[in-house]
Amino acid sequence: MKTRRLGKTGYSVSEIGLGCWQLGGDFGPVGDETAGAILDAANAAGVSFWDTADVYGGGLSESRIGSHAKGPGVHVATKLGRGGGLFPNNFSKAGLRASLEGSAKRLGVATLDLAQLHCVPTAVLRDGAVFGWMDELKAEGLVRHWGASVETIEEGLICLEQPGCATLQIIFNLLRQDAATELLPKAAERDVGIIVRLPLASGLLSGKFDKDTRFAATDHRNYNADGQAFSVGETFSGLPFARGIELVAELKGLAPQALPMSQFALRWILDHPQVSTVIAGVSKPEQLADNVAASEQKSLFPALMGQLGEWYEKSVKPEIRGGV
Repeated sequence: MKTRRLGKTGYSVSEIGLGCWQLGGDFGPVGDETAGAILDAANAAGVSFWDTADVYGGGLSESRIGSHAKGPGVHVATKLGRGGGLFPNNFSKAGLRASLEGSAKRLGVATLDLAQLHCVPTAVLRDGAVFGWMDELKAEGLVRHWGASVETIEEGLICLEQPGCATLQIIFNLLRQDAATELLPKAAERDVGIIVRLPLASGLLSGKFDKDTRFAATDHRNYNADGQAFSVGETFSGLPFARGIELVAELKGLAPQALPMSQFALRWILDHPQVSTVIAGVSKPEQLADNVAASEQKSLFPALMGQLGEWYEKSVKPEIRGGV
């Protein structure tokens, strides 16, 4: 597995990471045996960056990671700010500390490798107090580094102004390309590691869905398809599902022959050198091999990268809901 530097953390992390939202059962039930097999497969493949959050399964994802053996060099990142009574407007240093202490206990560590503010409201980021509290909690030894997971370019740019911000987790994929213009270059200037989430746009870019695909009632691709539960941008990158299916069909016509759709999508992200790691969730351990293979694929030709950018601006961006 190829590795990259995660910004000012100095951590060396796998290009392909593991998103652990599904380990909390938020996409549908995941048994202990399957969860363990996914983490075993990650260790075996050299996937050394695992991303979770305190609210995934009410702490179940963190607990499963905490009780599982980790391979050499594995770094676990968690997130805070959506649970613990903090969201949307009750943020305090004491509240952040309590949340972090709960995560550390579930993960079985004294100090968290990386704690990320979890899509907190834009107004809270603009106020800025939350950043100072994270600096203080780092100084106390509760976290080694802190970062932020954001929903929009505006929020990302606010976070990049904070000297203590070590990482930025963003939505970035073939169906959400806006970060490439300003955000990624600025992050590189500030030595902020970029963690990409939703690389396959909630599975759309796997190429395995069609207009008749249905999702379980417990799956956010069902209950949040139109932003009923949280930001619509977190599901299918803000696209209506039916339109997303049509756009992926167009993409298949642009992809290099013999390159699987999911690897094409992941390779496009990795061809942006400012990206440190791409966190892709899997529901079955065997899916990891397909994700990891993208790291070994050849870079896409510059002409194709340009064509994909033009296609996005014309065909995709006007369709996105929830802001970019």
